[in-house]
Amino acid sequence: MALVQWDPWHEIDDMFDRYTRMAGFPRRGAKRAMVAADWSPQVDILESPEAFTIKAELPEINKDDVKISVDNGILTLQGERKQEKEEKGRTFHRIERFYGQFSRSFTLPDNVDANAIKAAFKDGVLSLQLPKTAGTQPKAIEVKVA
Repeated sequence: MALVQWDPWHEIDDMFDRYTRMAGFPRRGAKRAMVAADWSPQVDILESPEAFTIKAELPEINKDDVKISVDNGILTLQGERKQEKEEKGRTFHRIERFYGQFSRSFTLPDNVDANAIKAAFKDGVLSLQLPKTAGTQPKAIEVKVA
């Protein structure tokens, strides 16, 4: 597994941007509250003794428009939500949902078997099962005091 250097300032900057976008404030230096390229699906990450589970909300996205890849210990979800076209006789008065391409990446822990990842797509939710490898379970080591 490749080592990925952690940049705490990038994390803080990303967290601040996500917070201000959720609160409806414009991004720093932006004139609009959000542009189409800013959206990304919301995810839940769960852990059990056997596996990690990632659930991503992808409403109104066709499963064929979603790509999942693993490269050097980085799991990436990519896809696109296509915007409805305005038709004759129909006028959009308000568009608050976001459209366009998205990408989310996650660094996989060392104890994930990347070759056994399974994906399921149902009711607009993508569920990824990331099984843990058996040989990397933590074990206690007794420390003797002399």
